[in-house]
Amino acid sequence: MLHKLNNFVKEITEQIKYVYLYDMRPWVIGYSGGKDSTAVIQIIFNALCEIDPEKRNKPVYIISSDTMVETPLIISYIENTLRSIQEKASELSLPISCHKVSPEINKTFWVSLIGKGYPPPRQKFRWCTDKLKIAPANKFILDKVSKFGEVIMVLGVRKGESQARDQVLRSHEIEGKILQRHTTLTNAFVYAPIQNFSTDDVWDYLLTTPSPWGGNNNKLLELYQNSSGECPLVTDQLDKSVNTPSCGNSRFGCWICTVVKEDKALIGFIENGEEWLEYLLIFRNWLIEIRENEQYRDNKRKDGSVYYLGEGEDKRKGLGPFNLHGRKAILKELLLCQKTLNEDNRTPHRLELITREELKEVRKVWLQEGDWEDSLPDIYKEVYGIELNWEVNERPLFSENELEILGNLCSEEGVSVEIIKKLITVESEYYGYKYRNGILKNINSILNQGWIHSEKIEVL
Repeated sequence: MLHKLNNFVKEITEQIKYVYLYDMRPWVIGYSGGKDSTAVIQIIFNALCEIDPEKRNKPVYIISSDTMVETPLIISYIENTLRSIQEKASELSLPISCHKVSPEINKTFWVSLIGKGYPPPRQKFRWCTDKLKIAPANKFILDKVSKFGEVIMVLGVRKGESQARDQVLRSHEIEGKILQRHTTLTNAFVYAPIQNFSTDDVWDYLLTTPSPWGGNNNKLLELYQNSSGECPLVTDQLDKSVNTPSCGNSRFGCWICTVVKEDKALIGFIENGEEWLEYLLIFRNWLIEIRENEQYRDNKRKDGSVYYLGEGEDKRKGLGPFNLHGRKAILKELLLCQKTLNEDNRTPHRLELITREELKEVRKVWLQEGDWEDSLPDIYKEVYGIELNWEVNERPLFSENELEILGNLCSEEGVSVEIIKKLITVESEYYGYKYRNGILKNINSILNQGWIHSEKIEVL
């Protein structure tokens, strides 16, 4: 069995060297920290070592998507691995460079959810994948396309791994070709060197072939074991008399993932001794519980439109994004979770669940959406008892007393205080400009939002 695998690996190694030397198109390898991408990088690393140094002229980029909400254990493992790969590649003069790609600050998970009010992702509204993973990686790839003309994306996808992965491979496949044209990225080509590996092939290769950068693949297997509870730690992979499960069903992902009903990976880590992660699990489950709570949600979409669910007596308004009340509650719970986590001696190192840059961006969004009380610094101080060095760009539009008077006047006249706040905010943004292009468009956009007129329409 292993002899057959070794011959298979030799064939792939020769193919990798052939594809690398064929042209000057740079390679971009996606690394997730999982077994498949690890196997791909390991085979390529060894193949490059076999190429004459004078012919190793084109760059190989290894990119890892940092969603900023990955499970802490996986973050540490990926960072250590990338560091080891880079150090060894530099030592051997290999043209490999490692890069972490992250979402833009205004598109991170917490800025989207707590700042803008996006509801927690679900199967039918999985907004997180594109914002956190696909867009940052595509930006890196397109940057290399603009520089080199074309690039080759090297992926660790395998046939038979899942229906979704098979569909990805088929969408790129051109019969008889080693490289396939990417379906959405212009001038990008796909290379999947281990597409014919089985799960057992991947593990056999990783556990019998030393990591060229000095890594410990048994540690990777242990992560899979602890996250699933389905596969024992293999101590002697050469003994084929032992029927060893493949450990192939575990997937590492974001600790806050609300797409799945149950986070088996996080639960697996907790049950295998990482009890400090329970704080994250509790917060994640609470977030799912409040997802459909009308108290925390607007009754209109982000663009102001109103939609309905059900028919007849069951007809009701659909829920929009989290309102400011809900977003403030989520931020407070997240900060409390972060504080408690870092005060627990079992936590291996200090964790930052939400960065200061994200907090500043959330504050900015809230102020734009009518949080004239500037609540975020107060929430942070309430949890931590200290004030951060918050930037104060300008004085609040109104004092607390003036806000109360405005609210009372709106109530007396039957006018939405939210609308008045938005109109005043627009005016303040254009105040002082000689040319106020766009202000009327913005005002009309506010006044023509569907929710304002929905009650009148219902009566008619």
